[in-house]
Amino acid sequence: MTGGPAPWYSRAMIRLSVNVNKVATLRNSRGGDDPDLLTAVRTCVAAGAPGITVHPREDQRHIRPADVRAIAAELAPLRGRVEYNIEGDPRPDLIDMVCETLPDQCTLVPVLPGEITSQAGWPPTTSAGVLSGVIERLHRLGIRVSLFVDPEPAAIKWAADLGADRIELYTEPYARAHERGPEEAAASFAAYAAAAELAHERGLGINAGHDLSLDNLPLFRRLPHLDEVSIGHALISRALYVGLDRAVRDYLEAVAPGAAS
Repeated sequence: MTGGPAPWYSRAMIRLSVNVNKVATLRNSRGGDDPDLLTAVRTCVAAGAPGITVHPREDQRHIRPADVRAIAAELAPLRGRVEYNIEGDPRPDLIDMVCETLPDQCTLVPVLPGEITSQAGWPPTTSAGVLSGVIERLHRLGIRVSLFVDPEPAAIKWAADLGADRIELYTEPYARAHERGPEEAAASFAAYAAAAELAHERGLGINAGHDLSLDNLPLFRRLPHLDEVSIGHALISRALYVGLDRAVRDYLEAVAPGAAS
């Protein structure tokens, strides 16, 4: 894509939520507390990250319940400045923990048995009964609810009808298209932009995440009405080379208004 950012972009502020799952994965691979997850969270916050995300899976292969609670306590004094986002499938133990720790946002994500990472958004054929009660319960506690969806009109309308506050667009297809070259990247971005416009029309806020990186953000940050990006794997991978503080600052710069394309 050529030319400067769209006019709306110069007024937009995209929040970065750093997913710290990979820090916990490294810790768990050896046992003990090294690297220390709370130290990583503090480093991200000190570098200017306005959000922290965790995805505690049922098998506890990275983030554990004790981590969720410890991070909640760490971020509680920063409420209003740093948002806490807990994502995961709507299993009872997770929802109970969300209701206990009271994050700013809960992102509900479908989980397939045996998956290594998320592979798709919620199918729009998912029964409302699976999520409607959970959404109502979280809303009663003042927790914003985001639903993880593919950039498809049916999925966006489904999320709006369920009463979600936001959607999180599943961006791996965009990332793969970007790898194949500028034409495919532009075509994929156009589909996501149309989805974002529809979501905005339906009163939904717009988050995005999965395989976003410094390589593909210069185009994706132009997405209309984009509120937040959640980035973990690429950011933590970069931190291996440049350090966590620098990696967070690099990604903040990449989503900042007026960043160079």
